[in-house]
Amino acid sequence: MKFGVRKPSLKKSIAARTSVKRVVRHSLGVKAPKGMGLLTNPKKAVYNRAYSRTSFSLISLIKKLLK
Repeated sequence: MKFGVRKPSLKKSIAARTSVKRVVRHSLGVKAPKGMGLLTNPKKAVYNRAYSRTSFSLISLIKKLLK
């Protein structure tokens, strides 16, 4: 588990948006509604929730400082 600042990866960001699995899922309309991750993949949902609470991005930090 990561604590602290996240390092953005352009390569992983592009790969996630252009994957075959994502294209097929979006074209068929077989997506679960937002917030239903706990039902579709509980282990990943719990990990993602903990990760998002223990780490932060530099971009979000800058946005908060400028408000």
